[in-house]
Amino acid sequence: MSLSDETLTPIGGYFELELPNRVGFPFAEANRFQSARAAFLALLRAGRPKRVWMPRYICDSMLAPLEQEGITYLWYELDDQLLVDENCEIENSDWLLYVNYFGICDVNVAALLKRFPPDQLVLDYSQAFFSTPAENALATVYSPRKFFGVPDGGLLMSQISISAPEIRDTGSFDRTPHLLKRLGESPEAGYPFYQTAEESLGLCEPQRMSQLTEIILSSIDFDYAGKKRLQNFRYLHKKLGKLNAIAVDPLQASGPLCYPFATQDSALRNRLLTARIFVATYWHEAVDRVTEEWAESMIMNLLPLPIDQRYGPADMERIISIITGEH
Repeated sequence: MSLSDETLTPIGGYFELELPNRVGFPFAEANRFQSARAAFLALLRAGRPKRVWMPRYICDSMLAPLEQEGITYLWYELDDQLLVDENCEIENSDWLLYVNYFGICDVNVAALLKRFPPDQLVLDYSQAFFSTPAENALATVYSPRKFFGVPDGGLLMSQISISAPEIRDTGSFDRTPHLLKRLGESPEAGYPFYQTAEESLGLCEPQRMSQLTEIILSSIDFDYAGKKRLQNFRYLHKKLGKLNAIAVDPLQASGPLCYPFATQDSALRNRLLTARIFVATYWHEAVDRVTEEWAESMIMNLLPLPIDQRYGPADMERIISIITGEH
């Protein structure tokens, strides 16, 4: 027996990072990739649509697979309810991709499945990890790292048979410094490493999800995470709903990504940052594709307030106090 035989389960030696095995892997039947965009690329290669309709309000990362495969994409507009514009009509050989924005668009998805042939719809659930995939849709794509402390990963549920990539992603370890620095130091210390990790996922050639990410995902208490997100979302909406410039229905949220808060107060983002409350900008690269009004209301002045499982009522009150000025 060779001492380097990696087919044998190791016994003894130094300890690995200890993680509890809680509930097993989420969406166990899904295809597992290194990222959502890689999953989308694998879907495109398997299905070979003639054209794909894309919302203007989307990140460039989901356009890269289309450009890599030379597949034509066309833009459609969204209305103020984040519904597909009524003038959008697709042909039999087309696909349409719809984003479940902020994880609060389940009702919109249900309407979309009635309006268009489900087998032509690709649902981007990168912001809606806790939303159940529509069984009759062509495909649903998930991005766990937007919800949990994992270095990478993408999940794909599809009506099309897709073979798992032969190569497994081994880049996860290079994408862990920001996770460890935030755990042991601070968000500020880890941020440059976070940016580097995100850039490394720009290459979307499909690979199998890394073993590290699979193990971490298998250790997470998803029920707890989903409930905490929903509680925090509803707490913020109760206090801020009347101040929110966009309509939000808390009954349509199921473990949402964030609380989308639109404001005319252009200085609010900096006040939150000064108070070490970090909010992203979704999606700055889309500014030139959307109308000036949309860019202002849904990109520049939309604040995706944190509501994730790390936080509770006291944290939500801290956010509220900055927004309302009631310290």
